[in-house]
Amino acid sequence: MTAAASTESATQLVLPTYDDVVTAAKRIQGAAHRTPVLTSRTANERSGASLFFKAENLQRMGAFKFRGGYNAISALSPEQKRAGVVTFSSGNHAQAIAYAGKLLGVPATILMPLDAPAAKVAATRGYGAEVVQFDRYTQDRDALGREIAQTRGLTLIPPYDHPDVIAGQGTATKELIEEAGPFDILLVPLGGGGLLSGAVLAAKALNPECRVFGVEPEAGNDGQRSLRSGKIVKISVPKTIADGAQTAFLGNYTFPLIQQNVEDIVTVPDAALVEAMRFFAERMKIVVEPTGCLAAAAAFTGAVPIEGKRVGIVISGGNVDLASFARFVGGEA
Repeated sequence: MTAAASTESATQLVLPTYDDVVTAAKRIQGAAHRTPVLTSRTANERSGASLFFKAENLQRMGAFKFRGGYNAISALSPEQKRAGVVTFSSGNHAQAIAYAGKLLGVPATILMPLDAPAAKVAATRGYGAEVVQFDRYTQDRDALGREIAQTRGLTLIPPYDHPDVIAGQGTATKELIEEAGPFDILLVPLGGGGLLSGAVLAAKALNPECRVFGVEPEAGNDGQRSLRSGKIVKISVPKTIADGAQTAFLGNYTFPLIQQNVEDIVTVPDAALVEAMRFFAERMKIVVEPTGCLAAAAAFTGAVPIEGKRVGIVISGGNVDLASFARFVGGEA
């Protein structure tokens, strides 16, 4: 599928479908891990439900973003691959594009905010990408990305508002339902909406009775406000430990897919993310970053009523630097 610029009007957009998710699954097969689905008796007792965790923290480069990044680069023409790609990201999409580019022999330039986690910046550079840093609070990353793409002749692959990225992210839910479904409820972290948009494409095709909920940090509820107002609502960059969800608005591709298919969008406070991080570390022996805890936190806090239900939960990533992880789980957040 040819990518369209995120600034196109809604009437010009061709939204991805479940067929695109199936195509993406074929493209990434053998490159992306088919991550495990984990269960926990303690988590079930705590929530009063049967929980199934899709552990994308165990994906290559530590997050679901590898799926969409690899799919999007794979779909480029030979000429586009030779020229290279550019993106902007606080960390996980940055690493996904950098690593996918390395595997596919495609040069990558990544715009990363000055306050991005040091471990994510280091990992992105480690994959061979050029990192250009910017101030997320004073500079427009979309404009910077478009400028670099135009001046250098690169293809812009944004973190979420891109049909091939959305289709790639949908493969995580496809695998989850194939392995452990059907579900009554699916809980999915929400930043810009790429993961949630892909999730609803897979869920509505494979498990149409499943009710899908997006989960945002309390400080960044632009998605919730957008869904309830019927239009994309833009907010200031939220201050939250969920750095992967520090988006200010949904995309032109992601919003209509979410609007048409999502039951509701709920929010959880940062304190609930810290508690979920501790639970995963202590009880399930896995490292999950704050953004990756959004869906689990909604289950544990009752933000979505799930008692007696079969619930799919997407753990979106595990890329948190050790200093921050120690501070969070040590009770200093």
